[in-house]
Amino acid sequence: MTAEPAGIVVIGASLAGLRAAEALRHGSYDGPLTLVGAEPYRPYDRPPLSKHVLAGELRPEASRLPERTRLRARWRLGNAAVSLDRKARTLRLADGTELAYQKLLIATGAESRPWPAETGGGLAGIHTLRGRDDAASLRADLLAGPRRVLIVGGGLIGCEAASCLRDLGLPVTLVDPNPAPLARSLGTWVGGVIAARLRESGAVFRPGAQVLRFEGDAAGRVARARLADGGTVEADLVIAALGATRATGWLRGAGLTADPGGVTCDAACRVLDTDGVPCPDIYAAGDVARWPIRLYGDRLVSVEHWGNAVEQAAHAARNMLAAPDDQRAYVHLPAYWSSQFGINIKAVGLTEGADAVAVVQGTRASRRFLAVYGRAGRSIAAVSFDQARWLPAYAEAIEAGAAFPPILDATDQPRIETAAPGFPPARPSAEAAHG
Repeated sequence: MTAEPAGIVVIGASLAGLRAAEALRHGSYDGPLTLVGAEPYRPYDRPPLSKHVLAGELRPEASRLPERTRLRARWRLGNAAVSLDRKARTLRLADGTELAYQKLLIATGAESRPWPAETGGGLAGIHTLRGRDDAASLRADLLAGPRRVLIVGGGLIGCEAASCLRDLGLPVTLVDPNPAPLARSLGTWVGGVIAARLRESGAVFRPGAQVLRFEGDAAGRVARARLADGGTVEADLVIAALGATRATGWLRGAGLTADPGGVTCDAACRVLDTDGVPCPDIYAAGDVARWPIRLYGDRLVSVEHWGNAVEQAAHAARNMLAAPDDQRAYVHLPAYWSSQFGINIKAVGLTEGADAVAVVQGTRASRRFLAVYGRAGRSIAAVSFDQARWLPAYAEAIEAGAAFPPILDATDQPRIETAAPGFPPARPSAEAAHG
């Protein structure tokens, strides 16, 4: 089959892919531009899926992102990339089409971790929540009126879903192996506030519990979960909120540094080959990109948040059009927000490795507070629970590498309450790199 001519190809018709394509056109790129997407939809916004779409306030198709410029692009939707031949500068799609590229942007994002089939993952009524089809399928099952919903995993998606379902009046049980929701991102000391709100909402919270397998009824629909402590949880609808892996499987054999944790880039967003050498014609952006973040000692991170997808996409596009001696480093302070149980949560920075946390505005008792995280005497992250007024000041302090805590004696500052964050032990990594 003859390869189609193509200038720049963007793999991933996502938020990052769309914003990169727009930046390429704004950067005066006038050549051929192709966007490839595994899903059959134009780029859409994911944050409303676990909130407004589940609640029935927004139709899934209404989540489509605005396209801010005329892209003059060829769209290859519903046709995932399956392999990459760097030597020939071509990639192959699922339908057998071969695309040539002069430069390539990898923005394939991440995929939800499904529940394993061998322990019941194939039963009807077990959902993940990542894409548009996931949200539509789950919404349809919710409309059928489940007797009890079980959510496995107390991360952002699990908590947002629990909040939404309680607002709908559905009985919910949330099971998490950690002592508190959001414990891996915020620690148990702060996560305990969410645990209290979760219980007050009427949900059943089972901390320190682990689901071993699901059992179904005669019709093949999930009926209950068996727990590691010997207990059971009856449920006819399950949301497996187990986190995500980066969509890098199609890069196997391409000679790039990639694994389920991401595709590794240099600071300029150029993808590294297996020898650690930047590829001058292949870049990455968004959830799938893992890059050395200068603010945290050049530690390799991949950031699964909206703001990073937008900013990194634009930066990668800029470098794709720049000369080899004008490749600029991507500098970013991670940030995200979440709305759950009537609390607006906003966070900046990375909490990993924090050895202390301090409430520096408001109080945990009032559930309106700002907490800052410190490591070895330096401020590294901050989170606001309905107290975002001070967050920009703390973001500046974190970027400046200020001492912990960075702001003292503010006029409206209470007595500072300091504690250990209480992060759970690190999980063993089961990820294997492939080249």
